[in-house]
Amino acid sequence: MGQAAERLRRSWLALMDGTVPEPPEDEPGECFDPRAIDLVLRVGELLLASGESTERVNEAMLSLAVAYELPRCEVQVTFTSLLVSAHPGNGAPPVTGTRAIRRRTPAYWRLTELHALVQQASIGMLDLDDALVRLQEIKRGRAPYPPWLMVVSLGLIAAFAGVLGGGGPIVAATAFVATLLGDRTAAALARRGIAEFFQLAVAAGIGATAAVVVVAMGNPGRASTIVTGAILALLPGRPLVASIQDGITGDLVSAGARLLEVFFIIAAIVAGLGAVVYTAVKLGVDVNVGDLPSAPTLLAPLPVLAAAGVSVTFAVCLAVPRAVLVPAAAGGALIWVVYALLLNAGIVPVLASALSAVFIGLIGSSFARRRNAPTLPYIVPAISPLLPGTLLYRGMVELNTPDGVTEGALSLVAALSVALALGAGVNLGGELVRAFQRVGLSASGRWARPAARRTRGF
Repeated sequence: MGQAAERLRRSWLALMDGTVPEPPEDEPGECFDPRAIDLVLRVGELLLASGESTERVNEAMLSLAVAYELPRCEVQVTFTSLLVSAHPGNGAPPVTGTRAIRRRTPAYWRLTELHALVQQASIGMLDLDDALVRLQEIKRGRAPYPPWLMVVSLGLIAAFAGVLGGGGPIVAATAFVATLLGDRTAAALARRGIAEFFQLAVAAGIGATAAVVVVAMGNPGRASTIVTGAILALLPGRPLVASIQDGITGDLVSAGARLLEVFFIIAAIVAGLGAVVYTAVKLGVDVNVGDLPSAPTLLAPLPVLAAAGVSVTFAVCLAVPRAVLVPAAAGGALIWVVYALLLNAGIVPVLASALSAVFIGLIGSSFARRRNAPTLPYIVPAISPLLPGTLLYRGMVELNTPDGVTEGALSLVAALSVALALGAGVNLGGELVRAFQRVGLSASGRWARPAARRTRGF
């Protein structure tokens, strides 16, 4: 208190004399390498842009901040930006860095590499120079699959989904071609700067157009499975899981942004479907809701193999590491078997989807923990066979019939309910694993989650 008063007295005397007061002589703050802040920001940026949930990004950034001794570090993670601030104290100014996330491309192989970097840094196996070099290698690295294979895999998702809906080779081939044509058209629109909403609407419309052509040729049953496959390849399984995970863990801003992204993706798909179905009905094409495939109630080898095919091709599109392909295929087959068994037991589809997702979330999270790997590459491809493509198509067909507006709205609500049930189910499985584990992915522990200690609404 006396030193502060003395500094104030000297400043006042200097001002009275017309001189500039000397700056106070404080002790220097804690020294740290500013490259550590850059490393924390860039790792968080790559994790968030590659599809990781907000909580995991926050954990990874804080773990790096502790590993490289950033004093009193604060981290803020939202859907589109990152902020890191270090406070040396003792009069030294804080150092703050921020980065904006302008482009998000799912690359799950990067998640695995980045989490390995964070784990090694947390236990002291990487100094700062080695960590920066390793980060540059990950950033410049290539996906484990060539670009053409990832494009073809998108068409294969539709082909396997068509078989899953009861179609045969002709349905699979038609869905494959329609999906590839839609994807290439959307890519051409992207090169011209057209917004992603309209890219998805056009891609969904091309898939629906193929189905309408099949209906006009006299094969209405095949049309429904074709469009179901094309829709399944576009549905937002990845952001759906991440959005619900963010909401459950208390990151409400990021959860709201991700849910809004999911909403716009589904709205774009519905808009493309609706425009094509409406035009077909006006032109006299007999698009009948009675020709849509019903939910499967029997187990058979072909649907189980098709579900595994949907999951493994979905995994390739998400660029998972090659070691994850076999677990992804197994997860797709397992979720389909559990779903079919629950339907046979008389469980309604929404609850059956949720329970199947809980099972996969439990198995996938446990397996990822044993491998010290992130969970998203294991659980997101596995839930893809149950994404509600048929319900979306049914809703659009019913909305464009004279007496089916109410039923169409209910079908769209049911589709949204199934999607939310899948996202909540896989996260519940992960929470069950977390409840009985000792430490988290970044050695933060189950007691390090702020949202877990909040009061009930106060």
